[in-house]
Amino acid sequence: MKNKFNKGRGTAMLLVIALVLGGLAYFASIILSSTGIGEDMSIKLGLDLAGGVSITYQVEDKNPTAEQLSDTIYKLQKRVEGYSTEAVVYQEGGDRITVEIPGVTDANAILEELGKPGSLEFQTPDGETFMTGDMIVSAQAGSYKNEMGNNEFVVDLTFTDEGAAAFAEMTSANIGNRLPIVYDEQVISDPIVEAAITGGNAQITKIGSYEEAERLASNIRIGSLSLQLSELRSNVVGAQLGSAAISTSLKAAAIGLVIVMLFMMIVYFIPGVAASVALAIYTCMVIATLYLFEVTLTLPGIAGIILSIGMAVDANVIIFARIREEIAGGKAVASAMDIGFKKALSAIIDGNVTTLIAAAVLFMLGSGTVKGFASTLAIGIILSMFTALVITRVILNALFAVGFREERYFGKGKEFGAFNLIDRRILFFGISLAVIAAGLITMGMNASGGNALNYSLDFVGGTSTTMPFEESYTVEQIDEEMVPLVEGVTGDSNVQTTQVQGTNQIIFKTRTLSLAEREELNQVFIDKYGINQDEIQSESISSAVSSEMRADAVKAVIIAVICMLIYIWFRFSDARFAVSAILALVHDVLVVLTCYAVLRISVGSTFIACMLTIIGYSINDTIVIFDRIRENLSAKKVKDAQALKDIANKSLTQTLSRTINTSITTFVMVFVLWLLGVTSIRDFALPLMVGLISGSYSSVCVATQLWFEFKRKIGKNKIADAA
Repeated sequence: MKNKFNKGRGTAMLLVIALVLGGLAYFASIILSSTGIGEDMSIKLGLDLAGGVSITYQVEDKNPTAEQLSDTIYKLQKRVEGYSTEAVVYQEGGDRITVEIPGVTDANAILEELGKPGSLEFQTPDGETFMTGDMIVSAQAGSYKNEMGNNEFVVDLTFTDEGAAAFAEMTSANIGNRLPIVYDEQVISDPIVEAAITGGNAQITKIGSYEEAERLASNIRIGSLSLQLSELRSNVVGAQLGSAAISTSLKAAAIGLVIVMLFMMIVYFIPGVAASVALAIYTCMVIATLYLFEVTLTLPGIAGIILSIGMAVDANVIIFARIREEIAGGKAVASAMDIGFKKALSAIIDGNVTTLIAAAVLFMLGSGTVKGFASTLAIGIILSMFTALVITRVILNALFAVGFREERYFGKGKEFGAFNLIDRRILFFGISLAVIAAGLITMGMNASGGNALNYSLDFVGGTSTTMPFEESYTVEQIDEEMVPLVEGVTGDSNVQTTQVQGTNQIIFKTRTLSLAEREELNQVFIDKYGINQDEIQSESISSAVSSEMRADAVKAVIIAVICMLIYIWFRFSDARFAVSAILALVHDVLVVLTCYAVLRISVGSTFIACMLTIIGYSINDTIVIFDRIRENLSAKKVKDAQALKDIANKSLTQTLSRTINTSITTFVMVFVLWLLGVTSIRDFALPLMVGLISGSYSSVCVATQLWFEFKRKIGKNKIADAA
């Protein structure tokens, strides 16, 4: 096979790559240097890293029910996700709702855009109300080309079943009449009924501009809240974690990146150099994409990106292993490179597309941090595939063209000794069941004395205490001086702090405190800082991750798993591959749950991101091994269980170096983050490391063994044991 580059073109291509990398690195450095210091050219940061706007609404309705409050909080959450997927909404006291939106500093502008939550009514021509806002499921602005080719702007409405019935009855009786839409006693739209609308969906037409349509849709959405709200106060709040969290995370990313590059160059020689350059380009592209698409970045998001850097080399490892196998089989280097990329393609595509399907489902159906995680995951997957399949290949061909053509620059494939991992399946299953059982027993014991897991404020709510000080303090001073005082009273390290900008007020969020504990906490700060008792405010707050958001997350994960199962079933033409992969995925989730239960790690909003990361990593790891099994099955006719066992063992052995090397690079990135990160990021990184180990273990010791059992016992193609 002749390389497509000659020496001159190879040199020119390397120069182009160097210029591209230099330009991207310069662009990324500007973004990173500006991030967190208020420059225009910076990545949008979440509340934990940069602060934002906090708006508290007072419920106007008397004696609101828990169901009404929960429904209003959920609808507000969906509404503010238009500003940021990292926005949070929670109940404060018995009749107040607080909205926190990161990355913005103009509370008045947000209030104006968000709209004043009020009553929404659909009225008859006589002014009688026949439908209220809580019968609206969604309202979205849109546009289309009419028959003349001109833009028409509309608002699409979807009703509840009750709303659909009321709207059908009223539109059937009022064709040709106007049915005003009234918001806070003002008519915001006065559409004419052109036909009976009976399908549960309606469209408001003849709107002057898209901006007008969006404004109308926004008013309808905010007016569909179950309760009427009025603004009580709005504040600009500071970062919860401060600059230290960003600087330590960036330092961890830089150190981890250097270690991974060195590892790749030592293990894979010239291909490792190509992968390292591609990895640097990938990292810069991720930073640029986050900025260009205005993705709001939180601390879990930073951790996810660092993890993706480790995973980005996976496709390169698969390719390089294939190239070495071809060289060991007697192929010339140029042919080995070409064949290696082709043979690795199916494993790379199947593994990444499976994870991408999960990301798409999570983005469409999830709420809050789930949606934010899905967007960063999708960005990482797409860019890693591009850099591995395009950038790495171009660099490798260019290096070959300029003179790196000998086998010694690429290495020969060295298979591990023949491991009989299939015959040890009972041992592996026993180890897994023992670990999972330990976790379930621990959760049962914990539940008898309180909660099965150590749920944080994000899941169970707590107490918010606002204290006024005579001077301002830095985030670091608050963490070093004040947080230990709070922990001394609460006995819990799960304390969140927020500063109200423009004042010297600091908000401490803790577990739910009794009246005696509140008084003790107040007295501690009064004695030390001379705070006025009358100016201290304490309120109970609900969870930021509402039951509806948890339900959204669970539903999204279940549907994502089903979609992955269907895809694997379709691609491998065998449901046993799909079921085995999903069971291995469930295994890893349960092992990570065991980690949370045994070590009592705080279960907060990062918990969801951690679990989703493990799901993506686990399924990708397993697919690579299954791809090799599929290839080996097509090359050999299987007559009995022994032949099937030989193929399974051979496939595991062939992919073992890839599994180990990918696990090392990914683990290194997360370990450095755990080593250098702040407390909250360490609580995220530790279970991630457990999940990475479990994911590698399940791929090698559980998934294939399950497939072997299913293959020999279940289905029309089951294999009989050899006589």
